[in-house]
Amino acid sequence: MDIEIHVILSLPFGHFQLKELEKLGPKKGVISRSVKDVVQSLVDDDLVLKDKIGTSVYFWSLPSCAGNQLRNTYNKLESDLSNSKKRYLELVEHRDNLKRGREDSEERESALEELKAVELHHKKLKEELAAYADSDPAAVEAMKDAIDVAHSAANRWTDNIFTLQQWCSTTFPQAKELLEHMYREVGSVLFLQVFRMN
Repeated sequence: MDIEIHVILSLPFGHFQLKELEKLGPKKGVISRSVKDVVQSLVDDDLVLKDKIGTSVYFWSLPSCAGNQLRNTYNKLESDLSNSKKRYLELVEHRDNLKRGREDSEERESALEELKAVELHHKKLKEELAAYADSDPAAVEAMKDAIDVAHSAANRWTDNIFTLQQWCSTTFPQAKELLEHMYREVGSVLFLQVFRMN
C-alpha cells in the first residue's frame, strides 16, 4: 500500500491534499480509510514531504528527494565503515604492541612462577594475620572500651529500674506488697541484686 501512494505522490508536478489522495487511493488498490495512515508513515520515513499552506496541507514526493536520502544514507554508512576499519586497525596495532615483550621465553616463565609464589606467600600471610586478629592490640583495646561502655550502661539502667521500683512503692503504698510479689515473680529483683555493680 505504501508503494501505491508513493507512486501517486511521485507523479510529475504532483502535489496533493489528503482528500485527493483518499479519492485516488482506491483506484490504485488502497483502502480509502487507511490512506491517511499510509501517508503519515511515508512522511515519518521521509519518503513524502508535507507542508501546510494556509489552511491546506499538501503532500508531494520528488524522485530527487529519495535519491538524495539514499545518497546521504550511503555516505553515512561508508563513513561508519571507514571509521570502524580504522578503529580495528588501531586495536590490532595496540594488541601487537602489548604482545611485544610477552613472548614465551624461559625468563618470562620463571618470572611468572616467581609472581605466583609471591602471591601465594602473600595470601598465606593474610590468612595468618586474620588468625591473630583477635590478639591485635587495637582490637583488644576496642573490646575493653566496649566493656566499659556496656558496664556503665548496665549500671545506669539498673539504677533506673530501682528508681522506678522505689517510685511505684511510694506512689502506690497500698500496692507495695503486690508490687514486691510481682518483682519476685518476674525475677527482676533477684537479677538486679545479683548483677548490680557499684
